[in-house]
Amino acid sequence: MAVDKETVRKVARLARIAEPEERLEPLAKELSGILDWIEQLGEVDIEGVEAMASTVDVTLPMRADALQDGPTGGGQPDNIVANAPKTEDHFFVVPKVVE
Repeated sequence: MAVDKETVRKVARLARIAEPEERLEPLAKELSGILDWIEQLGEVDIEGVEAMASTVDVTLPMRADALQDGPTGGGQPDNIVANAPKTEDHFFVVPKVVE
C-alpha cells in the first residue's frame, strides 16, 4: 500500500501534528514501507496454529481482595473526603463532563 505526501499531510493535520513540508515525503516513504511489511504478515501460513492469549504461560500470584488496616486502608470515609471541595454521602462531587 502506497502512502503519498498528501495523505501524510492530512493524517498529520487530523492528529494535530505539525510536520514541516520537507518531512512529508520521507514520512510517506517510511509509512509505505511499514504498511508493506504489515501486508507481508498476511501471507504467513497460520493454518493449525493455536491462538495465544498470552506469550507467557505463567500464573501470576494473587493476593486476598480485602481492606487493609491502618491509615491507607478503608473504613475511614470521613478522612478520605476531608480535603475535598464538595462531598455527598462520603463521595466526591465533581462537575458533569458528559452531556
